[in-house]
Amino acid sequence: MNILITGASKGIGKAIAIEMAKNGHNLALCARNIHDLELLKAELNLTQKQQIFIGTCNCDIKTDVQSFNQLANNTLGKIDVLINNVGVFKYSFILDEEDDVMLSQMQTNLLSAYFFYKEIGKSMRKNQAGHIFNICSVASIETLAHAGSYCVTKAAMLSLNNVMREELKKYGVKVTAILPGATYTHSWEGFTNVPQNFVQPQDIARAITHTLQMTAHAYTEQIIVKSLLVKS
Repeated sequence: MNILITGASKGIGKAIAIEMAKNGHNLALCARNIHDLELLKAELNLTQKQQIFIGTCNCDIKTDVQSFNQLANNTLGKIDVLINNVGVFKYSFILDEEDDVMLSQMQTNLLSAYFFYKEIGKSMRKNQAGHIFNICSVASIETLAHAGSYCVTKAAMLSLNNVMREELKKYGVKVTAILPGATYTHSWEGFTNVPQNFVQPQDIARAITHTLQMTAHAYTEQIIVKSLLVKS
C-alpha cells in the first residue's frame, strides 16, 4: 500500500513510519524539517521494492498540501492510506494565554487534516477504496483545564473525523480516529514522570497495523489508548 503520513519526522509520526516501512508499505512522509526527514529515511529498513517520498510541508497551508500530495502521487501513485498525525500541544490556561495560542493550534491540529482530507479524500471517494486515520487525543473527549485550547482543537478534529466517516462510508472508504493518552514524545521531555510509564509511540503505530489487517468490510471507528500509570 501507499501510505502518506503527516508530521512523520518525530514522535508518533516517526513510530508509524518505522512500523509501516517494516510491514513493506511505500511511504510519503512530510514534516517541516527536511534534515529530520532525511535522517528518518536513512533509518528506515526499506527493501529494494519499496518506494519512499519525503518532502517539507507546512500542513496548515493549502498550497503546500496540494503540492506535496501531487508530488507524492507522481512518485508512488494513488495514496491508499492517509494518516493525519501532525499536531502541536501547548500547555496553557485559556484565560492567561495570548490569542495566537488558540489560533496556531487550530491551524496545525485541525486545518492540516482538513486540507489533506479534501485532497486525498476526493481520490478515495472516486476509487471507492482507502483508509484515513486521524490521530486525535483523549483531550478530544476529556477536559484538561491546563490545555484548554488544545482540547478545543482536538475535539474539533474528532468532529471532523466523524464527518469524514459519514461522507465516505457509502463509498467503501474507512475512517478511524485514534485517541492517545499521555504518549512519551519530545512534548513530555523534562517532566518528572518515568518515560516507561507512558503510552509509547509504537503502541499507536501497532494499533494502526492491527486495524489495517482487518477484513475488507470490518474496521475500527475509534481507538482509545491510555497509560495505566500516567494521567492523560
